[in-house]
Amino acid sequence: MIKKTVEFIALKQRFIIAAAVIFALLYPLLFSDLFILRMGTLCLMYIMLALGINLIMGYMGQMTFGHAAFWGIGAYTAAILSGRFGTNFIVDIIAAALVAGAFGFLLGLPVLKVKGYYLTIVTLGFGEIVRLVELNASGLTGGALGIRGISGIRLFAQEFTSPRAFYYAILILVVLTTVILMRINNSRYGLALKSIRDDDSAAEVMGVNVVRNKIMTFVISAMIAGVAGAFFAHYISYIDSTSFTTQASQEMCVMVILGGLGSIPGTMLGASVLTLVPEFIRGLAEYRMLIYGVIMVVMMLVRPQGLLGYTDFGLIRTRLLEERGKKKGGGENNGTTGTEG
Repeated sequence: MIKKTVEFIALKQRFIIAAAVIFALLYPLLFSDLFILRMGTLCLMYIMLALGINLIMGYMGQMTFGHAAFWGIGAYTAAILSGRFGTNFIVDIIAAALVAGAFGFLLGLPVLKVKGYYLTIVTLGFGEIVRLVELNASGLTGGALGIRGISGIRLFAQEFTSPRAFYYAILILVVLTTVILMRINNSRYGLALKSIRDDDSAAEVMGVNVVRNKIMTFVISAMIAGVAGAFFAHYISYIDSTSFTTQASQEMCVMVILGGLGSIPGTMLGASVLTLVPEFIRGLAEYRMLIYGVIMVVMMLVRPQGLLGYTDFGLIRTRLLEERGKKKGGGENNGTTGTEG
């Protein structure tokens, strides 16, 4: 079933991408209901967060449970700059990316010395430290009360607060993030990450700078989360530490694991499903983490790489077209031979 689906997607990927882009552009026009538009906006934001964490989990093969910390750092950076200095949306996004990237660099330094479960513990501890700082540094972050009254998307002395404006803003950010990750996937840096994922010792022997690539990966992933955090702060207009918990990090991990490690389409699928489905099962909200836990266990047993994990649609398409060409060529040769006989 999954194999047939993957082959169909590989053969029709250009059509599917074009259809998805058109649907995304027309989404606010097709659905005028504010709740549906809000769900689409949040879905895109979580896609962006999942794409960022997939760079660490899927491409580099490291488990992290502290990614919500970078999301929170970006959100608080944008909220503080916007509230105290009146900066616009572009400045807030750039600042959030730089600050979150700096913390990603600082986290990457000690993380280089640990692997496996120890890495997970370090990232988990980092996430809790950041959350506690956000909760207790009342002079900077507002403490338990958080930061209120964050402006909308302010550009060129004009402020945009309509749901459609926020939707198209996050859509642009998701498209840019996707393009960046696609370029990474097809670059020498992307190949280096995959070699580190498979065997970092062998990669180092073959000349891959493991230290530099790991730090760079944490920085890029943190910057993506920081930008998503800046958008979240302006979109919600109020933030506090309860949004950036370990549970939020776990939910992001589940999105990546469900959709597929190392797969951009899979990550989008996983983030979309786990953002939209909970809204249809609100009566089971208290069992949400239980459901996520069951999903992780089942996926680890049945398909550890996720639904579309490590799937190269371009390579599959090339292989399928070559097989079709051989069959067609074989049939023509057989027909010619029979005629000559």
